[in-house]
Amino acid sequence: MTSSTPSLTSVQRAFDVIQLLWETNGAGPSEVASRMEIPKSTAHVYLRTLESTGYVVNQGGEYSLSYQFLSTGSRIKYRSRIYQVSKLELKRLTEATGELVTLVIEEAGQSVILHEEFEDQSLELGIYPGMTLPSHSHAPGKTILAHMSDERLEEVLETHGLPQVTDHTITDRETLLAELEEIREQGYAVDWDQQVNGMGLLAVPIVVEGSLKACLGIAVPTGRLKNESYQRTLLREAEESADTIRIKYRYGQ
Repeated sequence: MTSSTPSLTSVQRAFDVIQLLWETNGAGPSEVASRMEIPKSTAHVYLRTLESTGYVVNQGGEYSLSYQFLSTGSRIKYRSRIYQVSKLELKRLTEATGELVTLVIEEAGQSVILHEEFEDQSLELGIYPGMTLPSHSHAPGKTILAHMSDERLEEVLETHGLPQVTDHTITDRETLLAELEEIREQGYAVDWDQQVNGMGLLAVPIVVEGSLKACLGIAVPTGRLKNESYQRTLLREAEESADTIRIKYRYGQ
């Protein structure tokens, strides 16, 4: 929304209530009113209205988010063509490497995990489909940034900045731009400890007819990824998967 576009305060406030219910894992009108500094009657109207949509449920006077959000999110995911043509190959890649594999897309300048596959021995990071991450802090996100036009990249950096996630996150603009150029030249990205300490990431782009559709990410313990031989093995597997997905996206039904 641009600054010249008028906003509907009631709509914005409804989403503030939804966010509050997520943070509190459920609340009544009094708590909502207190936290949002609005009259209790107003809080009650918002809660009852949201309940009528099916996205909020009332259990004995305490309101919480419903699984309707899960239904909507799942439908969005399964409607995605890049997910549909990738899902079997993501499973194959996970079975071949034994590592955590993610399919990452860009939305509103940030990275969104669209899908994940893992084995019993894979890293357990607590990530989930729909999770949003700052793009500059991990290899798949930096791969996405590397494929943006200069104008779009400038807009994203201006909007989101370079917040520090760990002590190793790149927060210097020139350092990031230099790494993005390196990613463009070599065709993949590798980093470690920038999103989660102890986690390394290798990422390859899925580009179809000059357009980036998503990135494949493989998450492994940092020490394992620093092994150059193992890193080459992961890269070979990831690039094979990316090639398969490109073909299926372009020619599949």
